[in-house]
Amino acid sequence: QVQLVESGGGLVQAGGSLRLSCAASGRTLNNYAMGWFRQTPGKEREFVASISGSGVRVLYAGFVKGRFTISRDNAKNMVYLQMNSLKPEDTAVYYCIADLAFRQRPVPVYWGQGTQVTVSS
Repeated sequence: QVQLVESGGGLVQAGGSLRLSCAASGRTLNNYAMGWFRQTPGKEREFVASISGSGVRVLYAGFVKGRFTISRDNAKNMVYLQMNSLKPEDTAVYYCIADLAFRQRPVPVYWGQGTQVTVSS
């Protein structure tokens, strides 16, 4: 079992920045690809970004467009999502995920509880 706990969400003005953190426990983090999904009310969860176990490979959704950066620190069992140039449409609950492999279409096997990000216009 892997437990994931997100933090760092909050309220920010459009154009601002937030850094989300995900603390993992239970198993060695570098055995898993990690990533972030998000969800707004009435919509399905959508992929945001993912990173391979070694941290060498990354993948982003098209709407990120260079604004977000995913990173990980396996020594600390942490995953991060730096979000810059935030837009109101980025408002969502952001979830940290773990996948058994790094792939084009992540298949999360573990989810965090989510952290709310609200971007005001």
